[in-house]
Formats: sequence, C-alpha cells, structure tokens
Amino acid sequence: MCGIVGIINSENPSDSRSIIKQMVATLNHRGPDEFGIYFSVRACLGHTRLSIIDLSTGSQPIHNEDKTMWIIYNGEVFNYPELRKLLESKGHRFYTTSDTEVILHGYEEFGEQVLSHLNGQFAFAIWHKPSNELFLARDRLGIRPVFYALHKNELIFASEIKAILAHPNMSAEIDPFALSQIFTFWTTLYPRTAFKNIRELPPGHFLRFKNNNLKIQRYWQLSFPDIGDYDDQPLSFWSEQLRELLIDAAIIRLRADVPVGAYLSGGLDSSVITAIIHNYTQNRMNTFSISFAEKAFDESSYQHVMSKHLGTEHNDQPIANQTIADNFPRTIWHTEKPVLRTSPVPMMQLSELVRKHHFKVVLTGEGSDEILGGYNIFKETMVRRFWAKSPSSTARPMLLQKLYPYLAVSSKQVQLFTQRFFSHRLLETDHPTYSHFIRWRNYEKIIQFLSPEMKAMVENYDPVAEYVDTLPANFHAWHPFCKAQYIEIDLFMAGYLLSSQGDRMGMANSVEGRFPFLDHRLVEFCSRIPVKYKLRGLNEKFILKHTFNDLLPALIVRRSKQPYRAPISQCFYSENNNSYLNNLFVDDKNTWSLFSRHAVKHLLNKWKSTNGRLSSETDNMAFIAILSTALLQDIFVGKNMITSRNSVSAPYNIVIEDD
Repeated sequence: MCGIVGIINSENPSDSRSIIKQMVATLNHRGPDEFGIYFSVRACLGHTRLSIIDLSTGSQPIHNEDKTMWIIYNGEVFNYPELRKLLESKGHRFYTTSDTEVILHGYEEFGEQVLSHLNGQFAFAIWHKPSNELFLARDRLGIRPVFYALHKNELIFASEIKAILAHPNMSAEIDPFALSQIFTFWTTLYPRTAFKNIRELPPGHFLRFKNNNLKIQRYWQLSFPDIGDYDDQPLSFWSEQLRELLIDAAIIRLRADVPVGAYLSGGLDSSVITAIIHNYTQNRMNTFSISFAEKAFDESSYQHVMSKHLGTEHNDQPIANQTIADNFPRTIWHTEKPVLRTSPVPMMQLSELVRKHHFKVVLTGEGSDEILGGYNIFKETMVRRFWAKSPSSTARPMLLQKLYPYLAVSSKQVQLFTQRFFSHRLLETDHPTYSHFIRWRNYEKIIQFLSPEMKAMVENYDPVAEYVDTLPANFHAWHPFCKAQYIEIDLFMAGYLLSSQGDRMGMANSVEGRFPFLDHRLVEFCSRIPVKYKLRGLNEKFILKHTFNDLLPALIVRRSKQPYRAPISQCFYSENNNSYLNNLFVDDKNTWSLFSRHAVKHLLNKWKSTNGRLSSETDNMAFIAILSTALLQDIFVGKNMITSRNSVSAPYNIVIEDD
C-alpha cells in the first residue's frame, strides 16, 4: 500500500515543490520504500511507495505513452493481469508490469467507466495535462482513504489528513458536529471529518476538479432486493456460488511479488480464508494473531487449534493492558479521529509483529460479519421486532438470553434492567434506523460530557436525522435484516472497521491488509442471498458455516461468536497513572475547551474508585471518547505532533516538467 498527495492550481507553484515534499514526508509510514514527485505549473503530485507489485519498474508517478496523463495510486487492483491483456488488445503499450499503469491506460480507454472494471481496493489521482483536470477516485467499499480540502482556488488532497495539515495554508480545528456524529456512529458522516474544512471522498465516489470547479459523483452503491423479490433457489445453489466466489476472491488476493501472510483470530472468518489458501493453493501460510493477558478477551486457544489443523507457521503478539495505554496516543495520531474503543491499539501491535517477520501483506476475514450477518446487532433487531409484535409478552424478551448468555445467570434485578434497556423505542419498527436504536443511545450519555460552549453548538443538531436523509430511495422496501446490514456496512464498517482498525493500523507499520470477503463481486452476491440462509433461527452466518464446514475443525464451526474486543478503561489505571493522562486532564486547558471539567472529573473519580475498571458500557465508551478526543486536540490542534516510527530515508524519483 502507499500514500498519495497533491496540490492542484497552486497559488505559488515554486513554493509547492517544497510543500509537496513536506506532505509526502508525513506519510512515509504508508510507503517507506520510495518517494516520487511530479511537478508542473498547475499540478504537483507526490507518492510514497510500499512496493508489492512490480518491485523494479513500478515507481510512481507513472505516465501514459505521450506523458499527457500522470497517475499516483494507493492500493491494489487484483484483476490487473486480465485488464492488461484487454488493453493491450486495444493497442495500449506498457513500460512497467505494475497494476498502476493498468489503471492509467484503463482511464485512457474507458474514462470514468474504468472504475467498473477494477476489482480491488484503491484511491488514485490522474492528472490530465491538456485539459488541466484532476480525476480522483476511491474504491467501492472505502478500504483505502483519501481526503481533500479547498483553499481559495487550490485543491489539496492526500491519503491522510496529517499530510493536508502539512500544507502551510491549512490548520486543524475540531468540528463539534463531527464529535456529535462520532459519539453516535463511531465515525463521521461523509464528507465530514473530525476537522473543519477537511473532507473525505466517500467510498464508491469519484471527484473531478477543473477550472476551479469541483464535482463529486457516485459510481457504485450497495443495494438489496425488495423484500418480495428474492430468487427462491435452494441452499445448495447459494452455497455453491458462495464457495466459488470466495475461493477466487482469496486466490487473486495472493497476487504479489512479496510473501503474503494471514491474520488468524480463531474466529470463523479468518479461519475460512486461511483454510482456503491451505486447500486450494500451494502457499505455505504464515499466520499472525494477538492474545490478551485478560482471559475474557483472549481467543488464543482457538487460534492454536486452527493453526495446528492447517500446519501454519504461527506467530502470536501478547497484549498487556499497559501496552494499550502506552500506544494509545500514537494510535490516535494514526486514526486522526476520536475512537470509542481501545481495539485499534492491538491491531497496530499486530501489524508491527507482521512487519518484524518481514511481511508486507496479510489476508484477513474483515467484512464477513457485515455481508453475511454475523453481529449480534442483526439478531437483536430481529428479536426486538418479534417482541414488538407482542410487547406485553414476558417470554419473547427472554430470547435475548440466547444472544447474551450472561443474562440467564444474572439476578432478577439485572434481568429486569436489561429488559427495560432493550425495550427502548421498541414499537418504532417503521423507523429506518430501528436496528441501531440501542447502540446509538450511547450518544445521549457521552454528549453530556461536552463543555457548555460545545454542547450549545450541537444541542439542536440530530445526526441520525441527517443520516436518514442519505439512505437509498428504495431502502424502505428491503427486509429489516438487510436494512441493518446496509447501515452497518455504510457506517461502522467503512468509517470505523476499515479505517481506525484497518487501513490506519496496518499502515502504521507499512503493512497492507487484503479482504477477500470485500471483493465487490462477493458483496453484491451476498446481498441477494435470502435472509433465511444468513440467519437460521439465531444461528448467524449459517450459509458460511454450511459451505466451508468440510475445511474447518468442528470446534471452530460450532463455537459461539466472540466479537473482537480489547480491555478498555482498566488499561490506563496504575499507581502512578500515565503521564499523558495527567497532562490532558489536569494541566491542559485545551481539553476544557471541549469538555466539562466537572463532568469529566466525576467520571475520573468513579474510574479511580473502581481501580480503573468502570463497569458500565457507556462509562467505558465515554472515558475513551474523552481521552481520544483530548489527544486528537493535543496532537493536531496543539501541534504536539507525534512522528512516524519509519525514518524518511527512501530515494526520491522526481519528475519536473516545465509547462
């Protein structure tokens, strides 16, 4: 994977040459192998390379035959050999063997329609010199990021916000509406970011910038059949196609000129991917996982079962609570937005383990829970809808014990409290976001910690209402299960899972993740699978278990779903506390411009009185939300910048073209 930056229509072209170098330098963690820069009067493009395909001739920026087009690119197009043959048959001539050049010639041939030909994960920019036009595009599901800002008539873009902030005309200021969205959805709504005046290109969109005019257009959107329009084929029909598509998606994601490893969590999804590689290729897999000192979060026993079953070369990264605390500030430097969980930190440590073993690429199981319905939130919405049909029933809410077994052994008081909790807006089944009412309710608690000034700015703002306005026109006609899937894919997966836990934590150590379950062919196919094959009773991902049962140990197939989580507030508690906590919550005036000193102090006292183990889910989320936001403010607004672990030592491939 790589990093891209650009400045279009610079006010001072001569200054842009030094500025673009500064921007590139901030992204050296994304690609420490080589830097490339293209200069012209109207456009400056920069690239930092993690060399994976075409190690010898794939240096960027790359040009077409007559040098009228230049491309910088972050990502992988996995069907590039097939596309290259097609383009060569149409007369295109190549000077590299990279997938980057395939995209460029594809754009020459097909224009924006090239995006429909690409199977991959990408963000790329193409500069067309004769027309002075920039074309900037992002993959369908948002696996790879790209951000932009407008300053007067100048467009500034980059793979990460920190590179945009390296431009002297840009500065960081926390957006209160962004905080409102993050505290609700765990992410912002496109195109908003955590910072004012900096925008994110949404997944499945492209941007054109010409003559100071910026135009953004969608080219792909996930959809589901109307509730009565499913193809009523037997399970065997869907299972055979799922197997064929997923095997192909995994195999083409092994295309690389460097070794490819795999994450192995011990869950169903990563186990399926690793088993496919073991059974359908000649690759001997190196697998990587994390284990936790706190047993409630640890899945290492299942990882060892699967590794032994497949005979992989397995590597484990133990995670102690103190490790999470020590690495949390650096994590926020990479996420560039607040988080409500500590879960990204172990993922950053895992990618460091991968890099230490000299791997640049790993396959993972991300996306399966979203496209095949593996999360409790999907089952929960179906239970609540069933309960809503007979709201006075005492038996129907007992189904929640199937999702949360600890309830069955809890006290009567806890059971009654939980029942009241899950009955929140129970009868509003016609609301488009019914499935997420419970999760998004956390916002009501976290927002109370904002300072009076910040709270006043957002008190009349409803982020859910804004999100509802973005839903597809035919959303109302979908099955309730699919509505929940869409929201989870559109918000949580794209904005948090693939970003804060995915791209950013891998790129922190120059490691590229590849996601077979997010092959767009598979995503589109799974959207058409009848709900009854995704959720059989309360058995999640039924069709995946049925399809790959023959490749996995029974223990892996039958084990209860355990969502990936990490210890939270207890990580930051010690006798001396962590110095940065003291700095942020005692000495830092910037923190109190965002949050109420009184409210935060009350939460900290509760945290200290429990030896750092806040029992309430909302208290834990609030603790991390406040801490990560304060760190974001300190790092980017206060300019107490953290630098990348990777030194800037790669050679420059500089192209200067005078207009």
